[in-house]
Amino acid sequence: MPALPILEYPDPTLREQSLPVVAFDAALAQLVDDLFDTLGERGGLGLSAPQVGQLTRVLVVHVPDDGVGPAAYVNPEVIKTAAPGLVEEGCISVPGILGNVIRPTRIRLRAQDARTGDWFERDLDGMHAVCVQHEIDHLDGRLFIDRLSWFRRMRIRAAAKREMRAANKSEPRSSVGL
Repeated sequence: MPALPILEYPDPTLREQSLPVVAFDAALAQLVDDLFDTLGERGGLGLSAPQVGQLTRVLVVHVPDDGVGPAAYVNPEVIKTAAPGLVEEGCISVPGILGNVIRPTRIRLRAQDARTGDWFERDLDGMHAVCVQHEIDHLDGRLFIDRLSWFRRMRIRAAAKREMRAANKSEPRSSVGL
């Protein structure tokens, strides 16, 4: 399947809370497959359902050579953290912006299997742990830029507003009564 369209900041959907998954059915399996396909085409390390307009608590992560492989997590919860570190993050929903944020680099995650709905726990470390936390932020309506300094956030917001104004000026206006 072709890549799903990615919502970009400041789309208000990115600020909404996602709902827990209750049905483990063919639609959920298709969503997970579509997220993996989109992640592969876009070249990222992680992707959450809200980034493609689906306000449901589903995320996928694939960090090459991390020993975990492609992983889907449904209704994920971080239940333990350790080893905070400064990591550089970016996001396909906030293109062109990178920033250093502090996140734990080791976590214990509780989530449900996308196919069966069975709960499991997994210890994750390094970039996989960081990516999972980044994607959980999306499920909670947060972006990594929210973790940057106040000054940096204001510069990003101002740039986004300028881009929106420029895009609106380039759109043809319709004339009423012609």
